Amino acid sequence: MTGGNTSETRDVAIYARVSTEHEAQLSALDNQLDWYRPLLAQHPAWHLVRTYVDEGITGTSANKRLQFLRMLADARKGKFDLILIREVSRFALNTVDTLQYTRQLKAIGVEVYFINDNIRTFDGDGDLRLTIMPTLAQDESRKTSIRVKSGQQTSMENGVYYGNGNILGYDRVGKELIINLEQARTVRRIYDLYLSGTNPTSARY
Repeated sequence: MTGGNTSETRDVAIYARVSTEHEAQLSALDNQLDWYRPLLAQHPAWHLVRTYVDEGITGTSANKRLQFLRMLADARKGKFDLILIREVSRFALNTVDTLQYTRQLKAIGVEVYFINDNIRTFDGDGDLRLTIMPTLAQDESRKTSIRVKSGQQTSMENGVYYGNGNILGYDRVGKELIINLEQARTVRRIYDLYLSGTNPTSARY
């Protein structure tokens, strides 16, 4: 992890967000700090002012992230001039919000450094890179989906089953599926219940 002039004096804040209780347990404050310590060690002139951690909170709304809002308020008070964040997705989940907040911070002299993405908002191309990143990620996701579906189609055509190959109502013998008469009664019962209008919430067995 690199970035910036190592001798440049900066007052630094760290922001971290964990979106589930399980993540929160794994990402206690000490663990969060451990991840940033190598970068801080590379910049001895950086003074860590405060760490802001929102635990068990989704990134869909900033209004639900109390530590995020507190960080913005402290930034306006001039308590720090650099915010370290692991990656863009921890800051906001959409481009509009990301650009809105980073531009607000930039206007008051606060830089945001997205470490894993190697984006610094004071760099000339910071806004551009923040704008195109979600587009690139979405396109890669689309390509991955196409590759996965294509692989699944090819596998099915070649008689390859996913998972352990266990399908209710059938026994797998080599590449063949043989009807299991006992389990078939359960499958027929499921279809009969469905055709009669029964749904999972109203069913009584």
